[in-house]
Amino acid sequence: MAFTLRQIQYFIAVAEQGSVTRAAQNLSISQSSITEALKELENDLGVVLFERHPRGLSITHNGHQFLRHATKILATVSDARTSFSGQRNIPSGTLNIGVTSLVAGYVLSDLLARYRRACPGVEVSAIEDNGSYLEHLLVGGELDVAVMVISNLRDRMALQAEILETSPYRLWLPMGHPLVSADIISVADIAREPLIMLTVDEIEENTGKLLTALGARPHVAFRTRSVEAVRSLVATGAGVALLPDLVYRPWSLEGDRIESRDVSGSLPVVQVGMVWRKGSSLPQAARDFVAIAENMRSGRSR
Repeated sequence: MAFTLRQIQYFIAVAEQGSVTRAAQNLSISQSSITEALKELENDLGVVLFERHPRGLSITHNGHQFLRHATKILATVSDARTSFSGQRNIPSGTLNIGVTSLVAGYVLSDLLARYRRACPGVEVSAIEDNGSYLEHLLVGGELDVAVMVISNLRDRMALQAEILETSPYRLWLPMGHPLVSADIISVADIAREPLIMLTVDEIEENTGKLLTALGARPHVAFRTRSVEAVRSLVATGAGVALLPDLVYRPWSLEGDRIESRDVSGSLPVVQVGMVWRKGSSLPQAARDFVAIAENMRSGRSR
């Protein structure tokens, strides 16, 4: 029997939540329904999608590969439904958007793909730069909208922001690290480890502020602007990393496993959102872009 859309929805929910219990709560269904659906899906695909352990579930390499296909399947189904929502004129015009480097590879690609399918007649121009420069371009009217980290947006008097995704910080560890099996991980535990620091957007600033505020002096072993470099360095045991869950993937490019764990205490979160100039009359192309982004957010929250 071929797998169903419902099985795919349940699979994505468990992959995102890391727990059948939390996925069932979010979907307002029974845990047994999700467990049975996952079992049928794995039998149909002939692979193991999750590793079961006392702390919950962790997605396997095969599961991670299927997750990319699953999200595309649901996106395509959603696009197919909206294509029959009524006759309308094909939007045209131009859309000038900005994006910060952390967001470009994890949020923008799917959003742009949906937008281009919905608005094929719009000419899209996108630039990547740091948050402060994108704010400058938005205030100056050179960009219609930006997709960026908005946790510490500077010019809130001139700019309007809407949250798309909120991502908590978690600790990345190599397999076999002593902290992987710890019941509670504290910031003091992290301070004793060599730290791989990601230096894009406000990530380095947030991590440094967090550790300093809690009295921990980090030993930074390596600084890099590449998330893939962080994954490889962590996976091979060069250090640990404290990063938002938004950019977590369980495998490095070399195929080595990376574990992710919660840290006790109040950690910051990264907010990703859309930003545009207050009081400006957004062109139709930009309003459509904002609407599609809002639909994506609603789909994730269901």
